[in-house]
Amino acid sequence: MIPNLAQHTVSLTGHALGTRIVLTAFGTTDRALLQRTLQLIDHYEDLLTVNRNHSMVMSVNQAAGNHPVQLTPMVYTLVKRAVEVSRQRFGFNALIGPLVKAWRIGFKGAHVPTDEQIAAKLRLTDPDEVELNDQDQTVYLRQTGMEIDLGGIAKGYIADRIRDYWRSAGLQSGIINLGGNLLFVGPSPRRQDGHWVIGIQDPRKVRGRDLQQVVMPECSAVTSGTYERVLVQNGHRYHHLLDPQTGRPRRTSLSSVTVFARDSITAEIETKRLFFAGQPLVGWGQRRPDIYGAFFIDENDQTKLVRLPTNRD
Repeated sequence: MIPNLAQHTVSLTGHALGTRIVLTAFGTTDRALLQRTLQLIDHYEDLLTVNRNHSMVMSVNQAAGNHPVQLTPMVYTLVKRAVEVSRQRFGFNALIGPLVKAWRIGFKGAHVPTDEQIAAKLRLTDPDEVELNDQDQTVYLRQTGMEIDLGGIAKGYIADRIRDYWRSAGLQSGIINLGGNLLFVGPSPRRQDGHWVIGIQDPRKVRGRDLQQVVMPECSAVTSGTYERVLVQNGHRYHHLLDPQTGRPRRTSLSSVTVFARDSITAEIETKRLFFAGQPLVGWGQRRPDIYGAFFIDENDQTKLVRLPTNRD
Protein backbone atom coordinates (compact mmCIF):
# COMPACT_ATOMS: atom_id res chain seq x y z
CA MET A 1 0.00 0.00 0.00
CA ILE A 2 1.02 3.62 -0.57
CA PRO A 3 -0.39 5.25 2.60
CA ASN A 4 -0.51 8.88 1.46
CA LEU A 5 -2.65 7.86 -1.53
CA ALA A 6 -4.75 5.16 0.09
CA GLN A 7 -5.78 7.33 3.04
CA HIS A 8 -8.34 9.35 1.10
CA THR A 9 -10.52 8.36 -1.86
CA VAL A 10 -13.31 10.16 -3.67
CA SER A 11 -15.46 8.79 -6.49
CA LEU A 12 -18.12 10.28 -8.73
CA THR A 13 -20.45 8.61 -11.23
CA GLY A 14 -22.15 10.27 -14.17
CA HIS A 15 -23.51 9.58 -17.65
CA ALA A 16 -22.01 10.93 -20.86
CA LEU A 17 -20.72 9.69 -24.21
CA GLY A 18 -23.65 7.27 -24.24
CA THR A 19 -22.27 5.34 -21.30
CA ARG A 20 -21.66 5.24 -17.54
CA ILE A 21 -18.73 7.34 -16.34
CA VAL A 22 -16.91 6.52 -13.09
CA LEU A 23 -14.13 8.81 -11.86
CA THR A 24 -12.04 7.79 -8.84
CA ALA A 25 -9.32 9.91 -7.24
CA PHE A 26 -6.91 8.73 -4.55
CA GLY A 27 -5.07 10.91 -2.04
CA THR A 28 -7.72 13.64 -2.09
CA THR A 29 -11.24 14.46 -0.93
CA ASP A 30 -11.73 17.14 -3.61
CA ARG A 31 -15.10 16.12 -5.04
CA ALA A 32 -15.30 19.42 -6.91
CA LEU A 33 -12.36 18.33 -9.08
CA LEU A 34 -14.36 15.32 -10.27
CA GLN A 35 -17.44 17.47 -10.85
CA ARG A 36 -15.37 19.78 -13.04
CA THR A 37 -14.08 16.69 -14.84
CA LEU A 38 -17.63 15.63 -15.71
CA GLN A 39 -18.23 19.12 -17.07
CA LEU A 40 -15.09 18.76 -19.19
CA ILE A 41 -16.38 15.45 -20.58
CA ASP A 42 -19.67 17.14 -21.46
CA HIS A 43 -17.74 19.88 -23.28
CA TYR A 44 -15.87 17.37 -25.42
CA GLU A 45 -19.06 15.45 -26.14
CA ASP A 46 -20.72 18.67 -27.31
CA LEU A 47 -17.93 19.09 -29.86
CA LEU A 48 -17.49 15.50 -31.04
CA THR A 49 -20.82 13.68 -30.83
CA VAL A 50 -22.71 12.44 -33.89
CA ASN A 51 -25.73 11.40 -31.83
CA ARG A 52 -27.22 14.91 -31.87
CA ASN A 53 -28.07 17.29 -34.67
CA HIS A 54 -25.58 19.91 -33.56
CA SER A 55 -21.87 19.45 -32.89
CA MET A 56 -18.67 20.44 -34.62
CA VAL A 57 -18.33 17.00 -36.19
CA MET A 58 -21.97 17.04 -37.28
CA SER A 59 -21.34 20.34 -39.07
CA VAL A 60 -18.82 18.48 -41.25
CA ASN A 61 -21.29 15.66 -41.91
CA GLN A 62 -24.13 18.02 -42.76
CA ALA A 63 -21.92 19.79 -45.33
CA ALA A 64 -20.88 16.55 -47.05
CA GLY A 65 -20.81 16.94 -50.82
CA ASN A 66 -21.27 20.71 -50.57
CA HIS A 67 -18.39 22.55 -48.91
CA PRO A 68 -15.48 22.26 -46.44
CA VAL A 69 -16.01 23.12 -42.77
CA GLN A 70 -13.44 24.87 -40.63
CA LEU A 71 -12.82 23.29 -37.23
CA THR A 72 -11.03 24.31 -34.07
CA PRO A 73 -7.41 23.12 -33.95
CA MET A 74 -8.26 20.45 -31.36
CA VAL A 75 -11.15 18.95 -33.32
CA TYR A 76 -9.28 19.20 -36.62
CA THR A 77 -6.26 17.39 -35.18
CA LEU A 78 -8.43 14.56 -33.85
CA VAL A 79 -10.38 14.21 -37.09
CA LYS A 80 -7.14 14.21 -39.08
CA ARG A 81 -5.67 11.45 -36.93
CA ALA A 82 -8.84 9.38 -37.24
CA VAL A 83 -8.84 9.75 -41.04
CA GLU A 84 -5.13 8.95 -41.34
CA VAL A 85 -5.52 5.82 -39.21
CA SER A 86 -8.54 4.83 -41.32
CA ARG A 87 -6.39 5.05 -44.45
CA GLN A 88 -4.19 2.27 -43.05
CA ARG A 89 -7.20 -0.01 -43.74
CA PHE A 90 -6.65 -2.53 -40.97
CA GLY A 91 -10.26 -2.36 -39.75
CA PHE A 92 -10.58 0.98 -38.00
CA ASN A 93 -12.63 3.36 -40.15
CA ALA A 94 -13.88 6.75 -38.94
CA LEU A 95 -16.12 6.94 -42.05
CA ILE A 96 -18.14 3.90 -41.01
CA GLY A 97 -21.04 6.06 -39.75
CA PRO A 98 -23.52 5.35 -42.59
CA LEU A 99 -23.16 1.60 -42.02
CA VAL A 100 -23.46 1.95 -38.24
CA LYS A 101 -26.74 3.81 -38.73
CA ALA A 102 -27.94 1.18 -41.21
CA TRP A 103 -27.50 -1.62 -38.67
CA ARG A 104 -28.13 0.37 -35.43
CA ILE A 105 -26.80 -2.52 -33.34
CA GLY A 106 -27.11 -1.61 -29.68
CA PHE A 107 -29.76 1.04 -30.40
CA LYS A 108 -33.53 1.13 -30.84
CA GLY A 109 -34.57 -0.03 -34.29
CA ALA A 110 -31.61 -2.37 -34.85
CA HIS A 111 -32.08 -4.65 -37.85
CA VAL A 112 -30.18 -6.45 -40.61
CA PRO A 113 -29.96 -4.23 -43.73
CA THR A 114 -30.48 -5.68 -47.18
CA ASP A 115 -27.52 -6.47 -49.42
CA GLU A 116 -28.45 -3.47 -51.55
CA GLN A 117 -28.53 -1.14 -48.53
CA ILE A 118 -25.15 -2.38 -47.35
CA ALA A 119 -23.60 -1.91 -50.79
CA ALA A 120 -24.97 1.64 -51.00
CA LYS A 121 -23.61 2.58 -47.58
CA LEU A 122 -20.22 0.99 -48.28
CA ARG A 123 -19.73 3.45 -51.13
CA LEU A 124 -19.86 6.26 -48.57
CA THR A 125 -17.11 4.95 -46.29
CA ASP A 126 -13.91 5.54 -48.30
CA PRO A 127 -11.44 7.56 -46.15
CA ASP A 128 -9.67 8.69 -49.32
CA GLU A 129 -12.78 10.74 -50.10
CA VAL A 130 -11.98 13.11 -47.22
CA GLU A 131 -10.09 16.33 -47.97
CA LEU A 132 -7.96 17.63 -45.09
CA ASN A 133 -6.63 21.19 -45.33
CA ASP A 134 -3.99 21.80 -42.68
CA GLN A 135 -3.58 25.48 -43.51
CA ASP A 136 -7.26 26.37 -43.15
CA GLN A 137 -8.05 23.56 -40.64
CA THR A 138 -10.96 22.46 -42.82
CA VAL A 139 -12.47 19.04 -43.53
CA TYR A 140 -14.50 18.24 -46.64
CA LEU A 141 -16.42 15.03 -47.28
CA ARG A 142 -16.63 14.78 -51.07
CA GLN A 143 -19.82 12.72 -51.30
CA THR A 144 -23.25 13.60 -50.01
CA GLY A 145 -24.21 11.14 -47.30
CA MET A 146 -20.68 10.56 -46.00
CA GLU A 147 -20.23 10.85 -42.24
CA ILE A 148 -17.32 11.05 -39.84
CA ASP A 149 -17.93 9.07 -36.66
CA LEU A 150 -15.27 9.41 -33.96
CA GLY A 151 -16.89 6.81 -31.71
CA GLY A 152 -13.93 4.48 -32.16
CA ILE A 153 -11.37 7.01 -30.95
CA ALA A 154 -13.08 9.82 -29.01
CA LYS A 155 -13.24 8.11 -25.61
CA GLY A 156 -9.51 7.48 -25.73
CA TYR A 157 -8.79 11.07 -26.66
CA ILE A 158 -11.07 12.41 -23.92
CA ALA A 159 -9.55 10.08 -21.30
CA ASP A 160 -6.08 11.37 -22.16
CA ARG A 161 -7.25 14.97 -21.82
CA ILE A 162 -8.77 14.19 -18.40
CA ARG A 163 -5.42 12.75 -17.32
CA ASP A 164 -3.74 15.98 -18.43
CA TYR A 165 -6.26 17.98 -16.42
CA TRP A 166 -5.81 15.85 -13.32
CA ARG A 167 -2.06 16.15 -13.49
CA SER A 168 -2.27 19.93 -13.88
CA ALA A 169 -4.48 19.98 -10.78
CA GLY A 170 -1.86 18.04 -8.81
CA LEU A 171 -3.78 14.76 -8.54
CA GLN A 172 -1.29 11.94 -8.01
CA SER A 173 -3.41 8.84 -8.56
CA GLY A 174 -6.80 7.93 -9.99
CA ILE A 175 -8.90 5.85 -12.35
CA ILE A 176 -10.84 7.20 -15.35
CA ASN A 177 -13.53 4.76 -16.47
CA LEU A 178 -15.43 5.84 -19.56
CA GLY A 179 -17.83 2.94 -20.00
CA GLY A 180 -15.11 0.32 -19.68
CA ASN A 181 -12.44 2.37 -21.41
CA LEU A 182 -9.96 2.55 -18.52
CA LEU A 183 -7.09 4.92 -17.88
CA PHE A 184 -5.04 4.50 -14.72
CA VAL A 185 -3.30 7.68 -13.61
CA GLY A 186 -0.16 7.57 -11.46
CA PRO A 187 0.73 4.71 -9.09
CA SER A 188 -1.84 2.36 -7.62
CA PRO A 189 -2.36 3.01 -3.90
CA ARG A 190 -2.96 -0.70 -3.30
CA ARG A 191 0.46 -2.11 -4.22
CA GLN A 192 3.95 -1.21 -3.06
CA ASP A 193 5.27 -1.31 -6.64
CA GLY A 194 2.54 1.10 -7.77
CA HIS A 195 1.27 -1.32 -10.43
CA TRP A 196 -2.43 -1.76 -11.13
CA VAL A 197 -4.45 -4.98 -10.99
CA ILE A 198 -6.70 -4.86 -14.07
CA GLY A 199 -9.67 -7.16 -14.45
CA ILE A 200 -10.38 -8.68 -17.86
CA GLN A 201 -14.13 -8.95 -18.44
CA ASP A 202 -15.53 -12.46 -18.83
CA PRO A 203 -17.39 -12.31 -22.19
CA ARG A 204 -20.00 -14.79 -20.97
CA LYS A 205 -20.95 -12.94 -17.79
CA VAL A 206 -22.38 -9.59 -16.75
CA ARG A 207 -20.12 -6.53 -16.74
CA GLY A 208 -17.82 -6.51 -13.74
CA ARG A 209 -17.22 -10.29 -13.65
CA ASP A 210 -13.59 -10.97 -14.50
CA LEU A 211 -12.23 -13.96 -16.37
CA GLN A 212 -8.68 -13.11 -15.35
CA GLN A 213 -6.58 -10.29 -13.90
CA VAL A 214 -3.44 -8.67 -15.29
CA VAL A 215 -0.90 -6.56 -13.41
CA MET A 216 0.38 -3.54 -15.35
CA PRO A 217 2.10 -0.22 -14.66
CA GLU A 218 0.23 3.05 -15.14
CA CYS A 219 -1.57 2.62 -18.46
CA SER A 220 -4.84 2.60 -20.36
CA ALA A 221 -6.76 -0.63 -20.94
CA VAL A 222 -9.23 -0.69 -23.84
CA THR A 223 -11.23 -3.67 -25.07
CA SER A 224 -12.84 -4.51 -28.41
CA GLY A 225 -15.33 -7.33 -28.01
CA THR A 226 -18.28 -9.07 -29.63
CA TYR A 227 -20.33 -9.61 -26.48
CA GLU A 228 -21.89 -6.32 -25.30
CA ARG A 229 -23.76 -4.77 -28.23
CA VAL A 230 -25.49 -7.48 -30.24
CA LEU A 231 -28.50 -8.04 -32.47
CA VAL A 232 -30.26 -11.39 -32.63
CA GLN A 233 -32.52 -11.81 -35.65
CA ASN A 234 -33.95 -15.00 -37.17
CA GLY A 235 -31.71 -17.08 -34.96
CA HIS A 236 -28.51 -15.30 -36.04
CA ARG A 237 -26.35 -13.25 -33.68
CA TYR A 238 -24.69 -10.07 -34.98
CA HIS A 239 -22.13 -8.02 -33.00
CA HIS A 240 -21.53 -4.31 -33.54
CA LEU A 241 -17.95 -4.31 -34.87
CA LEU A 242 -18.51 -3.85 -38.59
CA ASP A 243 -15.94 -4.85 -41.19
CA PRO A 244 -15.28 -1.88 -43.52
CA GLN A 245 -14.59 -4.32 -46.35
CA THR A 246 -17.92 -6.17 -46.20
CA GLY A 247 -20.22 -3.80 -44.32
CA ARG A 248 -21.17 -6.68 -42.01
CA PRO A 249 -20.05 -7.70 -38.51
CA ARG A 250 -16.47 -8.97 -38.66
CA ARG A 251 -16.22 -12.76 -38.76
CA THR A 252 -13.83 -13.79 -36.04
CA SER A 253 -13.10 -16.50 -33.48
CA LEU A 254 -12.26 -13.82 -30.90
CA SER A 255 -14.60 -12.78 -28.12
CA SER A 256 -12.40 -9.85 -27.13
CA VAL A 257 -8.97 -8.31 -27.18
CA THR A 258 -7.71 -5.80 -24.61
CA VAL A 259 -4.72 -3.56 -25.28
CA PHE A 260 -2.59 -1.94 -22.60
CA ALA A 261 -0.81 1.26 -23.63
CA ARG A 262 0.49 4.49 -22.15
CA ASP A 263 -2.15 6.59 -23.88
CA SER A 264 -5.82 5.72 -24.17
CA ILE A 265 -6.12 6.88 -27.77
CA THR A 266 -3.32 4.46 -28.69
CA ALA A 267 -5.08 1.63 -26.87
CA GLU A 268 -8.30 2.49 -28.77
CA ILE A 269 -6.55 2.22 -32.13
CA GLU A 270 -4.44 -0.83 -31.38
CA THR A 271 -7.23 -2.91 -29.88
CA LYS A 272 -9.08 -2.55 -33.17
CA ARG A 273 -5.95 -3.45 -35.13
CA LEU A 274 -5.65 -6.71 -33.19
CA PHE A 275 -9.38 -7.45 -33.17
CA PHE A 276 -9.59 -7.22 -36.95
CA ALA A 277 -6.38 -9.25 -37.30
CA GLY A 278 -8.06 -11.92 -35.17
CA GLN A 279 -4.81 -12.97 -33.54
CA PRO A 280 -1.49 -11.67 -32.17
CA LEU A 281 0.56 -10.00 -34.89
CA VAL A 282 4.24 -10.85 -35.35
CA GLY A 283 6.35 -7.94 -34.17
CA TRP A 284 3.34 -5.99 -32.92
CA GLY A 285 4.36 -3.19 -30.57
CA GLN A 286 8.03 -4.15 -30.54
CA ARG A 287 9.18 -0.70 -31.65
CA ARG A 288 6.55 1.12 -29.61
CA PRO A 289 7.67 1.66 -25.99
CA ASP A 290 4.27 3.24 -25.35
CA ILE A 291 2.50 -0.12 -25.93
CA TYR A 292 2.69 -2.63 -23.07
CA GLY A 293 0.77 -5.68 -24.22
CA ALA A 294 -2.54 -7.31 -25.14
CA PHE A 295 -4.90 -9.95 -23.79
CA PHE A 296 -6.89 -12.17 -26.17
CA ILE A 297 -10.00 -14.24 -25.37
CA ASP A 298 -11.38 -16.55 -28.06
CA GLU A 299 -14.93 -17.88 -28.42
CA ASN A 300 -14.02 -20.94 -26.30
CA ASP A 301 -12.70 -18.74 -23.46
CA GLN A 302 -9.12 -19.68 -24.26
CA THR A 303 -6.82 -16.81 -23.31
CA LYS A 304 -3.44 -15.47 -24.38
CA LEU A 305 -1.47 -12.63 -22.80
CA VAL A 306 1.08 -10.87 -25.00
CA ARG A 307 3.35 -8.92 -22.67
CA LEU A 308 5.95 -6.71 -24.29
CA PRO A 309 9.49 -6.31 -22.85
CA THR A 310 9.69 -5.58 -19.15
CA ASN A 311 11.64 -2.34 -19.68
CA ARG A 312 8.19 -0.78 -20.10
CA ASP A 313 7.38 -1.61 -16.46
